[in-house]
Amino acid sequence: MSFQGIRNGRLVVFEGIDGTGKSTHIKYLRAYLEEKGIEVVQSYEPTHGQWGKKLRDSASTGRLSIEEEVELFLKDRREHVESLIGPALERGAWVLLDRYYLSMMAYQGARGVNTTEIRRMNEEFAPIPDAVVWLDIPVSVALERIGNRGGLDAFETEAGLTACREVFASIHEPWMLRVDGDGTQEVVAERVRAALAPMLNV
Repeated sequence: MSFQGIRNGRLVVFEGIDGTGKSTHIKYLRAYLEEKGIEVVQSYEPTHGQWGKKLRDSASTGRLSIEEEVELFLKDRREHVESLIGPALERGAWVLLDRYYLSMMAYQGARGVNTTEIRRMNEEFAPIPDAVVWLDIPVSVALERIGNRGGLDAFETEAGLTACREVFASIHEPWMLRVDGDGTQEVVAERVRAALAPMLNV
């Protein structure tokens, strides 16, 4: 079943390089929406499904080939769309995602895969976001935050994060909302709500 075009709810994706605080600010936004009586479905990618688990494991066991990564991300996302994202949007929920196919464009694009082709392959079946909150911080700040939480994995190098940030910066769409992620949690949460104000009717 295709969920392209089916949109009773809203799909809001949080993107950014590692260390930007995506999961923290999804929680802030979720609480804000639920106070308004809105059903919220919160998820993340890669998932903990059979395909996502292989991708997550590779962060500590060693990166897969680029071909394997692309194949697994597409399988994981297709399963995610069919089992959770699509049905939630269809019934009118707001879906808040920690990463989506823009991360694939950034991280696999940084390894040399054509970002336009990545986007095409995903948008054949994956709903386009209503909004992408791109939490943007300097790479130096990201590396400091990552180090403080317990060390880097195979995806988290200065050169790699710089290349990923450049891909995010190259995406120019009305739904791509850059939010300065360098600040206190409360200040950044206010910036997120301000960026989403047209959708939130505030």
